[in-house]
Amino acid sequence: MAERKTASKKTPVGVASKAKKPPKAAAKKSTEPNAAIGASAAVTTSPSLPRMSPLDGRYASGPGVTLTPLAPRQRISLRADAQSLKAVEAKLGLALPTRPKMSASADGMSALWLGPDEWLVVADDDAAEVEPLPARLAGVAGISVVDVSHRNAAIAVVGPAAEAVIAAGCPQDIRLGSFPVGAVSRTILSKAEIVLWRTGEQRFEIECWRSFADYVWTFLAEAARSPAV
Repeated sequence: MAERKTASKKTPVGVASKAKKPPKAAAKKSTEPNAAIGASAAVTTSPSLPRMSPLDGRYASGPGVTLTPLAPRQRISLRADAQSLKAVEAKLGLALPTRPKMSASADGMSALWLGPDEWLVVADDDAAEVEPLPARLAGVAGISVVDVSHRNAAIAVVGPAAEAVIAAGCPQDIRLGSFPVGAVSRTILSKAEIVLWRTGEQRFEIECWRSFADYVWTFLAEAARSPAV
């Protein structure tokens, strides 16, 4: 019986050796890998938008008290050990308070004691030439600096009834004898955590997270209109 042979198909010589050329557009794109990076860099270096408070435009008052949102300011959360204090104070030009519930102020800057090694440092933000607080402390060893300027909002509570309005939601004794001018405390106002700072006999500043700003403002405005206050 004759053996049947099947012919195998062979790829012609030279066909397999020819590589497909990439499309012109793709080849051009691969030779310019920095194009997208350059566009991204242009976006990140553009000027930032001005800061806005969630309380902008609000005003409230009641018998003997007024509520006013404070202008944007620089804020840092500062942690430092005892060995770093002198270097920090030299950079800031301000002696940090080391006693509980105390504050210190100089040249538009204030340091509020929050714990044995923790301060909230705030500074006026009106002048463009003011050096950012984190930049002032660059290079100081043994500290932690977090810029919280955008995290917080601040409210001024002013008037002879200011103490009573805040006491409507704050369990701490804030009478003048127990909480004198310059005293500061991290406490609560109803259900919101705040930093309470007494800047005058009849003036307080309240710092809170901006996500709680509307709640804190509404509580204070309601308390200001309360007949009990």
